Amino acid sequence: MKLCSACLLGVKCRWDGESKSSDKVNELLKKDLLIPICPEQLGGLPTPRTPSEQRGNKVFTKDGKEVTEQFNRGAEEVLKIAKSFGIKEAVLKQKSPSCGCGLIYDGTFSGKLIRGNGVTTQLLKDNGIKVISEEDL
Repeated sequence: MKLCSACLLGVKCRWDGESKSSDKVNELLKKDLLIPICPEQLGGLPTPRTPSEQRGNKVFTKDGKEVTEQFNRGAEEVLKIAKSFGIKEAVLKQKSPSCGCGLIYDGTFSGKLIRGNGVTTQLLKDNGIKVISEEDL
């Protein structure tokens, strides 16, 4: 049993109201139970929503609104789910400000990637949960 970014399972929960269904994740679903999560929705953000990126320890929308609190709240809710099910591993969406694992956008909305983890990924890792991206499957 693993947590999985809901957008990778075809749920239309991304910032643009779309999904990012992954063939690799759908193959994994045939062998393992995947619990879909969307930290941004769990944090109270709407779908669709203005795109967000991390700048340091804060998260901002493209139009400059700080949404750090919602991202942190969503990450905490995901951690509660993980703990309640005894989850030890998660497959999360690469490059996302919530779910990015190893690579995230640099906060300038220019498409530039930097090394780092999304808010939820970092919290899960800090609590001993292994996180991989769909690209690592």
